Amino acid sequence: QVQLVESGGGLVQAGGSLRLSCAASGRTFSSYAMGWFRQAPGKEREFVAAISWSGGSTYYADSVKGRFTISRDNAKNTVYLQMNSLKPEDTAVYYCAAKLLRVGVEMDEYDYWGQGTQVTVSS
Repeated sequence: QVQLVESGGGLVQAGGSLRLSCAASGRTFSSYAMGWFRQAPGKEREFVAAISWSGGSTYYADSVKGRFTISRDNAKNTVYLQMNSLKPEDTAVYYCAAKLLRVGVEMDEYDYWGQGTQVTVSS
C-alpha cells in the first residue's frame, strides 16, 4: 500500500513557476514508477509527466515538454514536478500517482493516487 500526498500548488501569474511535491509513504518507494496527471474543470484527467523507478527515464506530454521537469528523490520518498513558463491552460488539479515497476503514461496503469493539489495560472 502506498499513500501519496501532493503539495506546492497555488495561484501564479502566467510566465511564473511552481514546484509540486508528492510525498509517498512506505519503504518500497523506489520500486514504483511515478506519474503526474492533471484535470481541468470540465475536462478529462490527462497525463502530464512520468518517471521510472530509478529516475533514469522520463516522459512528458507534448503540451508541457520543455517547460515542466519531473524528478524524484528516493531517499526522501518524494517526486517533484517543476513547472516553468506557466500558461493559463495549465490551470488544473494536479495528481501524482504510483505504479509498480515499469513507467507508464496511461491513467489506468496506475494503482495509487493522491488527493490532488490545485494550480491556477492567471493571465
